[in-house]
Amino acid sequence: MNLFLPWAVQLLFPLRCPVCDGIVRPWGEKVCLKCLPKLKLLTPPWCMQCGKKLAEDGEYCAGCRTGKHSYQRGRSLYEYQSAAESIYRFKYGGRREYAGFYGEQMTEYLGEFIRAVEPDGIVPIPLHPRRKAKRGYNQAQLLAREIGKRMGLPVYPKMLRRVKNTVPLKQLNPAQRQNNLKKAFQLSGNDVKLKTILLVDDIYTTGSTMDEAARTLREAGVENVYFVALACPTGM
Repeated sequence: MNLFLPWAVQLLFPLRCPVCDGIVRPWGEKVCLKCLPKLKLLTPPWCMQCGKKLAEDGEYCAGCRTGKHSYQRGRSLYEYQSAAESIYRFKYGGRREYAGFYGEQMTEYLGEFIRAVEPDGIVPIPLHPRRKAKRGYNQAQLLAREIGKRMGLPVYPKMLRRVKNTVPLKQLNPAQRQNNLKKAFQLSGNDVKLKTILLVDDIYTTGSTMDEAARTLREAGVENVYFVALACPTGM
């Protein structure tokens, strides 16, 4: 009976394809096989710190060469341009079911990186309570839960709190993003015993959000902070 249950649920409530948003074909998959190639994996060469795709020779992107980050290293899964519509539905269209496919893909393609940094736990980037109440869920938390389940890592969704309801970052330039995020996060408790933490978010752009979250964690005694993200824009 337990083995049959997932199939019965999918029969009654068929999954939507994360790419085309239609009913997944063939049945039993998490994405239409004809749609899968439309999602472009972020391939080397990438920046050795933030993981952005490099447009020129070198180990680091321009931003990481000239600026300093609070995290050690990070990686992203997709070129954002190829996944933008899918991620929009995931965040704002109630398609939380996409998390299963995304988590599977992040584990498959970023799993080696995650294992190499040996995190003690996973912390999703939090939403402000008002924004989470409006949306109904935190997409980063859904991704973190899927990765943790597949990799046997504990997830700490309440370790960080977003205490500042920041302006949507897409409306701001890099300097404004950094100022907008100052003191945006707080720890839920002071007793942090984890040495290495993996942050998880849906999109990595300038790194302002990851930096502020990492800074908050490191000030509390966390020694190493890494991140993975679902997508990152190219050509930046």
